[in-house]
Amino acid sequence: MREQTAILNSNLSKSEQEETLSLLSELHGSSHLTQRDLALKLNVSLGKTNYLIKQLMTKGLIKARNFSNNPGKFKKVKYILTQEGFKEKFRLTYYFLKRKESEYRRIKEEWEQLKFLVNTVGNDDVAGIDSGEFNKI
Repeated sequence: MREQTAILNSNLSKSEQEETLSLLSELHGSSHLTQRDLALKLNVSLGKTNYLIKQLMTKGLIKARNFSNNPGKFKKVKYILTQEGFKEKFRLTYYFLKRKESEYRRIKEEWEQLKFLVNTVGNDDVAGIDSGEFNKI
């Protein structure tokens, strides 16, 4: 199942992986959230939330449990991460952090190059930025 999950998620874009990770993280912290609550927290549409939940259920990463048996009232559903869901959450977290670390290093390198350029040019006003601002960091 783990290999199947990894294969399925390898087809997802970075944003879809991040949405999946966010959804799994929210459900890990609060299984009582409704789809509407999740949509608001994730800043995605209710339809997208429903789609993501169905995909995660199909993959076996979450289960839905009814906890309201009161006839005539809306069913209350609790979304629970499965063991595979926990594994996938940690896997996605690992790759998310690796990607962010890589972005950080790239931006830091660009910043260092800009600082060097400003200090080398000796111009106190390169593109409206005071070279003293670069040296504060």
